[in-house]
Amino acid sequence: MNRRRPPRTLVVRLDSAGDVLLAGPAVRAVAAGSAYTALLCGPQGAAAGRLLPGVDEVLTYDAPWVGLEPPPVTRAATRQLMDTLTAGRFDRALVLVSYHQSPLPVALLLRLAGVGWIAADSEDYPGALLDLRHRRLPHRHEVQAALDLAAASGFPLPPGDDGRLRVTPPPDTTHLTGPEPYVVVHPGAAVPARAWSPGRAARAVAALSAEGYRVVVTGGRAERRTADVAGRHALDLGGATDLPQLAGVLARASVVVAGNTGPAHLAAAVGTPVVSLFAPVVPAERWAPYGVPHILLGDQRAACADTRARHCPLPGHPCLDGIGDAEVLAAVAALEDSRADQGEQTERGAAV
Repeated sequence: MNRRRPPRTLVVRLDSAGDVLLAGPAVRAVAAGSAYTALLCGPQGAAAGRLLPGVDEVLTYDAPWVGLEPPPVTRAATRQLMDTLTAGRFDRALVLVSYHQSPLPVALLLRLAGVGWIAADSEDYPGALLDLRHRRLPHRHEVQAALDLAAASGFPLPPGDDGRLRVTPPPDTTHLTGPEPYVVVHPGAAVPARAWSPGRAARAVAALSAEGYRVVVTGGRAERRTADVAGRHALDLGGATDLPQLAGVLARASVVVAGNTGPAHLAAAVGTPVVSLFAPVVPAERWAPYGVPHILLGDQRAACADTRARHCPLPGHPCLDGIGDAEVLAAVAALEDSRADQGEQTERGAAV
């Protein structure tokens, strides 16, 4: 490793937008110690990668071992990635993965592309694929685990960086929302098991409106059921925003109500408290909103816990659809109070 100059470093996070946002603090740590920092993302995470401070370039690769609908393995796609990585002349690479994933497929490609030093958390024996086989500590949040790997690789957070999620300043979206205060309800998620059913979300929107809140319903451009959720009680912005604009909408909200999905982490990245409708199919200790006041709702001991199920295996989706309107209203009110009290910035868990 060349000690005479900062390295050109590649950070790999091939998952969704939410996973890329959770990698943000580690990316900033890497960028602080690198001459050039590139981020290799999957197509679902690239837009989030472009919002992260410290990133000089975002590269995209649709990995056949990642994603809900992985592409087939082809020589053409693999050769294109290899050419891109080789042209990048990266000295070091950090492969960020969740606890249940293996970094070794991409580590092999990085090694073949000439990357000189590669680090990752790995439960599997890596042979010659990793220079640093890091062991993830138990019960670590995804943000903390990524920061641990960065620090072990020689990239601690720089002085003054609090390690919270962060994105580049979002655009002003007042023309979309209007100037009056509002609460955001984001009903969708890429994995249906992690979201309210549309009917349950619509009832919550109606309850919030009846309580006097102005409600804005958000959704990605592929989501078309937000109009049903908003009904006559809320402003429907489903499909009306790209990711930077969504960040702007979330930044101006007093509270965001969302499942375990990318927009919940985007809300945390712009400093907005989150009512987290958290299905226990994955552990909250690893994926709960990070670094902002938040309240977890949902039965964390449901039978689906830790199954990583994409579709709820239980009739009626009880862990989320069983959340009562009174719980939602109480959580929103508590988080509004926490945002008004700027002197109390503690992270909120299941208890208020």
